[in-house]
Amino acid sequence: MPTITVISRTGEERQVDAEIGKSLMQVVRDDSGFEDLIAMCGGCLSCATCHVHVHGAAEGALPPLGPDEDDLLAGSPDRSADSRLSCQVPITEMLEGIRVRIADEG
Repeated sequence: MPTITVISRTGEERQVDAEIGKSLMQVVRDDSGFEDLIAMCGGCLSCATCHVHVHGAAEGALPPLGPDEDDLLAGSPDRSADSRLSCQVPITEMLEGIRVRIADEG
């Protein structure tokens, strides 16, 4: 079970054991203790309210950014090169040690 660091919008950090098989969205929303991540659509790739910034991922650890995810992120004023929709990132052992900052609401 990889351990990841989740960072709230206010900068508070927490270490979270991320269960393999869950999505990053589920871990941040349900297991981190932060209420910043809305994830309004529940992971259906239709709202972008699970936007996060992922730091420290090994090459190949994250799935490629798909066109639908890219389109949804395009509307975010907080988008950066490390932006992802957390519903599109499955938890694997390769994510050990990543840092995930919950994106600002836009």
